[in-house]
Amino acid sequence: MKTSRVQKKSRRTLGTWVKSRDGQKVFLFISFMTIPLLLLFTFTYLPFAEMFGFSFLDMKYTGAREFVGLKNYMKVFQREDCFKALKLSLYYMGGSIVQLVLSLYLATVLSFKVKGGNIFEGFMFFPYLINGIAIGFIFKFFYTRGFVFDTVLQWCGFELENLPYWLRDQSINNISLVATSVWRYFGQNMVLFIGAIMSVDGELYEAAQLDGASKTQQFRYIILPSIKTIITLNVILSISGSISAFEPSYVITGGSNGTGTYFVVMHEIAHTQQKVGLASAMAIILLLIIIAVTVLQKLFFKYVFRSAEEEDPNAARKREKMLAKMARRKVGRA
Repeated sequence: MKTSRVQKKSRRTLGTWVKSRDGQKVFLFISFMTIPLLLLFTFTYLPFAEMFGFSFLDMKYTGAREFVGLKNYMKVFQREDCFKALKLSLYYMGGSIVQLVLSLYLATVLSFKVKGGNIFEGFMFFPYLINGIAIGFIFKFFYTRGFVFDTVLQWCGFELENLPYWLRDQSINNISLVATSVWRYFGQNMVLFIGAIMSVDGELYEAAQLDGASKTQQFRYIILPSIKTIITLNVILSISGSISAFEPSYVITGGSNGTGTYFVVMHEIAHTQQKVGLASAMAIILLLIIIAVTVLQKLFFKYVFRSAEEEDPNAARKREKMLAKMARRKVGRA
C-alpha cells in the first residue's frame, strides 16, 4: 500500500501540481513578485542604465552623438560652477546637523509630560506637509528687503540700513536658504525621534530617578543607546538629502548670486545648455558621493556606538538590575 501511494505522488503531472495548493502558492508568489519587479526595472533600472550610457557621450536631446569616454566626468571637476556647487553642499550638511540636534533636543523634552506638547508637535510638523514650491515662495517674500523678516528685526530695534540683503549678499544668502530647509524638515525628524523615545521602557526612567540620575544622565545612558538605530537613519537621510538640495535654491533665488546647488547647476546644464552627457555624468557622480557618504556614516556610527559599549560593557546588565530593583520595590509596596 505504501509503495502504491509513493508511485501516485511521483506520477503527478505538471498540470496537477499547478492546480494543487502548493502550485497555487508558487503561482501567486511569482505573480506578486514579477509585476513590482517589472515596474521597477522599467521605470528605475532601465532609465538609469540609459543615463549611465549617456554620461560617456557628447550629445543633446536631438542631433548627433559622439563617444567621449571619461571627458564628461573630468569636466565636472574642471568646471567652476560644478565644483562650487559641490562645495555649497557643505552649507546644507551643516544645516542638517543643526536640524538633527535641534529636533533631538525638542523630542527629548516633549517625550516627557509637557503642557501643550501635542499642539507644539503639530505646529512643528506642519511645515513638512507643505509643498516645497510653496515654501520657496513663502520665504522668497519673507527675506525680501523691507518685508517680513526685516520688519520683525526693526521691531527689535535694528535699523533697515544696517541689515544685509538676505538673498543677495553672498556672505549670508546660502545660510538664509539653509535655514528654510531646517525649518521645513526638523519637525519630521522630531516626530521620528519622539516615536523612538516613547518606545523606551518607562520603568527604566523610574528606576533611574529613584537612583538619583539627572535628566542628562537619563538621556546619555538610557535614551541615546535605545534610539541609536533611528539616529543613524535620520543622519543618513538628512545628510544625503542635503547633498541633493534643489527646491530652496531653485524657487527662492533661481540659483543666482552663488546660491546654485548641485541639482540647480545640473538642471541648467541639462535643460538650458542641453549638455545631456555632462548632466548625466554629474548625476552619476552625485550617486557615488551619496553612496560613499552613506557608507562612511554607517561605519562612523558603528564605531561610535561600539566605543560606547566598550567603555561600559556592563550597560545591559545595569539596565536589567535597574528593572529588577524596580520590580522588587513594587512587590514590596504591594
